[in-house]
Amino acid sequence: MSIAKVTEIIASSEKSFEDAIEQGIARASKTIQGISGAWVESQKVLVEDGEITEYRVNLKITFVLKS
Repeated sequence: MSIAKVTEIIASSEKSFEDAIEQGIARASKTIQGISGAWVESQKVLVEDGEITEYRVNLKITFVLKS
């Protein structure tokens, strides 16, 4: 039997939502072992002078707890 836990993070990128997701997963992987999946709960952009300056994603990351 395995038990999984979900943790929530916010990641950002100046390039795209996809880049923000990739950076978020890469950073979480440095401190969380056993990541098995993630889902995007929400997306947001920051806008300055009519231009998008930052893409943000709220990620829920699932990882399996060690027994």
